[in-house]
Amino acid sequence: MKTKPALILFIFGFPLWLGAVELRKAPKPVLTRPVLKEDFSPLGDGNGKPTALTSYADMLDVVRPAVVSVYSSKIIRQQVPLLLRQLYGPGVQGREERFDGLGSGVIISSDGYILTNNHVVAEADEVKVKLNDDREFMAKVIGADPKTDVAVIKIETDKLPAATLANSDKLRVGDIVFAIGNPLGVGQTVTMGIISATGRRLGLLQEVDGYEDFIQTDASINKGNSGGALIDAKGRLIGINSAIISNNQGSIGIGFAVPVNLARSIMNSLIETGTVSRGYLGVSTDTLTPELAESFDLPKTTKGIVISNLTSADGPAAQAGLKRDDIITAINERPVATIQDLRLLIAETPPGTKVRIKYLRAGKAGTVEVTLGRSDEAGGTEGEWLPGVTVAPLSDALRKDMRVDARIGGIVITEVSEDSFYHEIFPVGAVIEQINRVPVTDLATAKQALHDGRNMALISYRGAFRYVVFQVR
Repeated sequence: MKTKPALILFIFGFPLWLGAVELRKAPKPVLTRPVLKEDFSPLGDGNGKPTALTSYADMLDVVRPAVVSVYSSKIIRQQVPLLLRQLYGPGVQGREERFDGLGSGVIISSDGYILTNNHVVAEADEVKVKLNDDREFMAKVIGADPKTDVAVIKIETDKLPAATLANSDKLRVGDIVFAIGNPLGVGQTVTMGIISATGRRLGLLQEVDGYEDFIQTDASINKGNSGGALIDAKGRLIGINSAIISNNQGSIGIGFAVPVNLARSIMNSLIETGTVSRGYLGVSTDTLTPELAESFDLPKTTKGIVISNLTSADGPAAQAGLKRDDIITAINERPVATIQDLRLLIAETPPGTKVRIKYLRAGKAGTVEVTLGRSDEAGGTEGEWLPGVTVAPLSDALRKDMRVDARIGGIVITEVSEDSFYHEIFPVGAVIEQINRVPVTDLATAKQALHDGRNMALISYRGAFRYVVFQVR
């Protein structure tokens, strides 16, 4: 009923409008043909043979045997209530409960190394691998990295089919991809889609202050696909399927994979050292916003990272000649536009590696070669600063949890034990910006700035700055 008045007006209005045109006798405009992009070539080769690809079966036959199912299990013993322990003694034990997990993995060497996700094997007491030919092997966890959700496991056998690794830096939105894994435990399954986006950072690893650079795809990924292969149209491994976004725990075409270049870097470090060694540049930085660019007399469209501080006089950046207010624009020809870009590029580069850094200084372009240090040597991890006072680098995750303004730098106090001499002096959540007028950015510089006797710290707490005087015994 609501549409009738509009329809009537249209019908009545049409002849009036037409009549007005006739009365005015407006001149007919002269139109020219638009320039069109045209391709009249046939889909076939002209001889009746189609050139369109009709199947990827031959390619998939080669790569599918390199994708495996990964079964993990963990035994959890329930805690016995204190009352029962007091009644029956310390020897009484709680009931054991077994939890099973399902994921996938990708064989990357013929002697049994397999890439998968950290969350597939994390804290597992037992890991078992089932090959595509139904053979089963017990697997050893070589190492895992929660910050990238990458893990390496190994089975003791040889002559295995291994996936070919591609260069994930060359991926483009629209490339055809295939996800292979064991979704929901139904058996090996192949789904097809395209690359929907690259360089996604979603906060999925925020709790562990992780490094995210996800490939997004609409190839269906479900539970059990985790750790499986994302491959390109040539059958090359481009990513390790890791997560989905869904409001019903099922696939809605928004899946994410760890790029194989990042996974390869983590894998090599885990295999060679059992740990992850990340590069360290030795700078504190801010993203170059349009307002900051204007302040540096640069076009507002300039992209880069401003060095706000050098963490130490003998750090890699300082030794190479970089200075405060330098603007980093690229590393090894890869542009950097955000702090996350810089952090990821440096972290995925092994310590001791030389990198070429392009920068702007007073508006003039320069290039410098920097030999990266090791992040754990730089004190970049959480640790005890003073007796009973634990501090950590001010990560994005901690900023959010403790509501720290993005403009504040330094280290944050994460824990103060009740029996610490400093319990009434330093509150949890306080950010230490300076110690004895020396800027601090990590645990190492915070310790170096201390001396025996009276010290002074500039802290930010609940939106206010204040100086704190304390004694070091």
